Amino acid sequence: MHSVTYSMAMSLDGYVIGPDGGFDWSMPDEEVFGFVTEELRSVGVHLMGRRLYETMLYWESADAEPSFDEAERTWADLWRALPKVVFSRTLTEVHGSNTRLAAGGLAEEVARLRAEPGDGDIAIGGATLAAAAAALDLVDEYRARVYPVLVGGGVPYFPRDDRRVDLEQVEARTFSSKVAWMRYRVRR
Repeated sequence: MHSVTYSMAMSLDGYVIGPDGGFDWSMPDEEVFGFVTEELRSVGVHLMGRRLYETMLYWESADAEPSFDEAERTWADLWRALPKVVFSRTLTEVHGSNTRLAAGGLAEEVARLRAEPGDGDIAIGGATLAAAAAALDLVDEYRARVYPVLVGGGVPYFPRDDRRVDLEQVEARTFSSKVAWMRYRVRR
């Protein structure tokens, strides 16, 4: 069965986007970017909300970006080849390679994807969609890249609800840039 994973960068105080809407503090250095690229190779399908979809459209036109280095071109190639499902109440169509709008609700989409044959995780990107998946008890693993910065508010990495979730640490790593990566599995 495919695992549902939530992997994003966050500030030390727990936000994926700061109060000003920015996330420039989470731009990965070469080492972290290489790690994230390898992580992407284990993904079979990526689920995202409208805001993350619009942000990630940048990588769809990477072939036309002459300033990209080899690592960025590799990331863009992997991203374009990856099947992507967008959850939105406002979009009527999506663009980009291998991208479609969700046909049903989040739980139904995850159940359908879990039942499909093949390898790869079901990755969830975007804090709002991940919070909805967590509330439905769909997330199997949390993978956080924690940046050594306090942003003071914004969009939280974890949902702010009254639900307790017990986790088991699977792996941890600290990069030379002092970014910490932590992987936790949900205890069921």
